[in-house]
Amino acid sequence: MAEADRVPAGINPSVPSVARMYDYYLGGRDNFASDREAAEKMIELGRKMGNDARKIALSNRGFLRRAVRMLAEAGVRQFVDIGAGLPTQDNVHQVARRYVPGSRVVYVDNDPIVLAHARALLAREQDVIALEGDVRDPEAILADPLVTGHLDLSEPYAVLMVAVLHFVSDDDEAAGIAARIRERLRPGCHLVLSHLYKGDATEDATRAGQQVYSGTTSGALAGRGYDDIAGYFGDLELLGPGVVPVADWTGDAAPGGKHDLVRPGILAGVGRA
Repeated sequence: MAEADRVPAGINPSVPSVARMYDYYLGGRDNFASDREAAEKMIELGRKMGNDARKIALSNRGFLRRAVRMLAEAGVRQFVDIGAGLPTQDNVHQVARRYVPGSRVVYVDNDPIVLAHARALLAREQDVIALEGDVRDPEAILADPLVTGHLDLSEPYAVLMVAVLHFVSDDDEAAGIAARIRERLRPGCHLVLSHLYKGDATEDATRAGQQVYSGTTSGALAGRGYDDIAGYFGDLELLGPGVVPVADWTGDAAPGGKHDLVRPGILAGVGRA
């Protein structure tokens, strides 16, 4: 099928989508030429800095699986995945149900293609829903009648923001979003978060990456420092090794190990209220 025949109504395939670029990094096929071109620019940029963008994306997905498994094994049965992206292997509900049958999941995204794919995939799933929402308005997401009707927010739940806050360019706004989510977390709730880490990236490399993403559906990309990313967890109890590179995060790791905090990449953590 030609690409033109796969474009849903209202979608401009000439504008790269961050969700479809991520799908390309992961080896998926739900992407267009514009997405592949933009992603290849980022892959080449990463190569110049000694990084493998595809490997980092796969590590980020691995972090998501490990975090959901840890929480499911600990008895968490409700998940809100904000900025869920295109469905791929081992989605949140699939991982959670492997360990806790009947886990309930809400997928949230503001990309029409993501929602179309998610709803088609989940058409026969009773305990999983997908809805439109924006990370910039977490209160609206958690107050949405579809969410409150699907989940019992008086019981423990986890909010996932995996590789999404770095698309919010303003530092104060990004920190404010994380703070407003933390305010909604009751004891026993969790925040699962990963974020682009600038490390020792040069100003030229940073600007080049921002230029690529300025032409995407997000319009922005903001790598941040360790203190910024760790600060998103506020006074939550950090689980596992704390805030570390995604490839290093495992639920059974102890804090204080040696981690590469020099090179750019993605940092991740899980906090408990």
